[in-house]
Amino acid sequence: METVSENRCFGGIQTVYKHRSAVCACEMTFAVFLPPQAGNGKVPCIWYLSGLTCTHENAMTKAGLQAHAAEHGVAIIFPDTSPRGDHVADDEAYDLGQGAGFYVNATKAPWNAHFKMYDYIVKELRDLVEGAFPLNGRHGITGHSMGGHGALIIALRNPDLYQSVSAFAPISNPTQSAWGRKQLTAYLGDDEAEWADYDATILLRERGWNGEILIDQGADDQFISLLRPHALAGVVTENCQPAVLRMQDRYDHSYFFVSTFGGDHIAWHAERLRGANHTLTISREAAQ
Repeated sequence: METVSENRCFGGIQTVYKHRSAVCACEMTFAVFLPPQAGNGKVPCIWYLSGLTCTHENAMTKAGLQAHAAEHGVAIIFPDTSPRGDHVADDEAYDLGQGAGFYVNATKAPWNAHFKMYDYIVKELRDLVEGAFPLNGRHGITGHSMGGHGALIIALRNPDLYQSVSAFAPISNPTQSAWGRKQLTAYLGDDEAEWADYDATILLRERGWNGEILIDQGADDQFISLLRPHALAGVVTENCQPAVLRMQDRYDHSYFFVSTFGGDHIAWHAERLRGANHTLTISREAAQ
């Protein structure tokens, strides 16, 4: 790894790194926040996956998660959202190609040469950070929009690797959304049976989750029809899946929304990553 930048932050260290990825066949960038507690021993970590057009930097600088992570003694990993470089396939549209990896392993040309974001997050980058940083092996995962989709599908497919999962305004049902069908067709082909492993609504119906799920959704989200939160909520009800689904009045899709509820999500993960006993609670406001 090569260190790109390092800054003191809430008693901890916020660092950005780049490295050569064998999985994505290009140079990748990611960021790590280590809380002050990491100076005294190993800590759990939370993965934050970002949305369309983002890099590692958006959440690192806009979400305000470091203060909460320092309070609770958890590290945060901020990966990039796709492979990048002049030799990496791209598209003129903002929602396909670089910045729009959708956390899938592409199987169709030209995307399959580099777009292996599922394996990059689940395998390569996980192995890298566990070997390089004082992490205790307990992982939570969250994300926003496309990153919320990524967090949900990765956790649901790998319950042995993640002890907690949450999401901010996730793309919940991409196989039935314009934010999904276009990308899944490009990356995986026309056979919709191949798409199911990348749809949180389908995965939750078929596999469930061995704990609670926390999802926040802005009621005034300008992209809510593309996100399809009602589809995921329907499966939560059908499966009696323990979950807190909060529709937040007058909030949109921006990082103002993420930063408002980021502290709740860090605390949610920290409690579960400690392995503490906890009870499922829904606030009075969330239930309305």
